[in-house]
Amino acid sequence: MTLPTHRLGALRRLLARATREPVRALEVHNGLTAMVVEDAVGVRPDGTTATFDAMWSSSLTASASMGKPDIETVTTSQRLALVQDSLDASTKPMIYDGDTGGHAEIFRFTVRSLEAMGVSACIIEDKTGLKQNSLFGTERKQELADIETFSAKIASGKAAQLSEDFMIVARLEALIAGWGEEEALKRAEAFIAAGADAVMIHSKEKAPDEVLSFLAKYNELDVKVPIIAVPTTYNTITEAQLVDAGASIVIYANHLLRAAYPAMRDVAETILVNARSKEVDDVLLPVKEIISMIDDNTGN
Repeated sequence: MTLPTHRLGALRRLLARATREPVRALEVHNGLTAMVVEDAVGVRPDGTTATFDAMWSSSLTASASMGKPDIETVTTSQRLALVQDSLDASTKPMIYDGDTGGHAEIFRFTVRSLEAMGVSACIIEDKTGLKQNSLFGTERKQELADIETFSAKIASGKAAQLSEDFMIVARLEALIAGWGEEEALKRAEAFIAAGADAVMIHSKEKAPDEVLSFLAKYNELDVKVPIIAVPTTYNTITEAQLVDAGASIVIYANHLLRAAYPAMRDVAETILVNARSKEVDDVLLPVKEIISMIDDNTGN
């Protein structure tokens, strides 16, 4: 178990380390997925090992895991319950997907609540109106909040927090909405001036070109903060390439839920076809193993 006061500043400590590796975060939507992030180790061809540094509490996968649409139908209180389950199952710091953050008054409550739980950062996006998932891009109307209003929301959240360790991140949706690179850069400058501790650039394109172009221009700004990339669609790019371009944090935003659903569906259909479960034994974790794994995890 990790105390909230220690976990709260963990992301800032990770960002301050001297390394060529990005801070690497993976999506969680319950305690079991948090255990995956906690324990996963990858051995690379050169013999080095890699682990995840942080958890990403995704609003998309939180709502999908409840069978609800990703339009902020899941309340903040429901989301915070999922966050607590994940924190209980892992020692890793957490970055919270705060959608638009809601009204400034609601965002202040969210900031205080996350901070008390030991969450390291909250990302809010500069959109307004009925939420549409960013990966729809211009297929659906993506309304950007005006710069002054969103800047005021960031400032309100910064004023509400009690610790200097907590981070508020401005998520830039200008590329998603079709407003272009110059608009994204203008917003980055304004939101940094309003107090954002980091910015996230988002794109739905399959190639990383527009993200790399933005990062090159962003690096020329006089005042910069750490920048986050989320290579969900442009996943041919490597972490090393993103770090070379200036990214500090890389988030794998929805992969555990996307992996789980087809596997569960295949098991269900195989049971129906065979009228028994014997045929799925080879793809299932033994019952005793999962019981033992969860029992052992209580020592975190």
